[in-house]
Amino acid sequence: MPISSDRRTGDSPGTAVPVPPPASAGRFAPLLALPALLFALITWQVVVDGGLLRLDGRLSRALIHPDRLAELLSDLGNVQVAVPVLVLVTVYVALQGQASGAARWWLPPVAAIVLLTLVPLIVVPLKEWTARPGTPAVPPATGYYPSGHTATAAAAYGCAAMILLPWLLTALARRLVVATACLLVLAVSYGLVRCGYHWPLDVVASWCLCTVLLGALWLFLHATTRPRAGSATTPDAHRAKP
Repeated sequence: MPISSDRRTGDSPGTAVPVPPPASAGRFAPLLALPALLFALITWQVVVDGGLLRLDGRLSRALIHPDRLAELLSDLGNVQVAVPVLVLVTVYVALQGQASGAARWWLPPVAAIVLLTLVPLIVVPLKEWTARPGTPAVPPATGYYPSGHTATAAAAYGCAAMILLPWLLTALARRLVVATACLLVLAVSYGLVRCGYHWPLDVVASWCLCTVLLGALWLFLHATTRPRAGSATTPDAHRAKP
């Protein structure tokens, strides 16, 4: 939910008021079809062992070069790392919302946790169904598609950034939070491919899947928490002058 940097009449100096533009959601929803279609295409290629996998294999062989840095970066997608980050952010957002008196202050933190819970419920059956083997860098096994570590990182860091944005008062802070979340996901993705823990398409598929999930979360929060006319339910509305 974006925050408008414009000041409205009656707001106190320096106060940012979250204003989700009504038209943006309608334009954004159809865009989710693009990552959904790409995810379906990659999944189909994995299931039928299509030509895209041969290109994926050549790219993987060119990129694999395990090192300590890549190992550490891939660990950022571990449940033990990504989930506590989201939990800390949800607690902060919940406390801020409760203190502000915002209506349904609990909804964004709960929705973020629910989305993260959905990730293994989607990814694990896909792993079982596609039964994709791993790269030559890992022991023989199946169940590498899509990448669970990438999906965990994208969902956890993406949700954390999304629910935190309405509480940040400057455009710079919002850009830094979004950039940090993106960099963390890219770091995990790089580490996984570099170490050979996943094929590149495993990672790209998780990007597509989580783009759809995070987009759906944004639309849900936009529809359920957007301020109504005459109401003072935004995070900073309680600080606005009459």
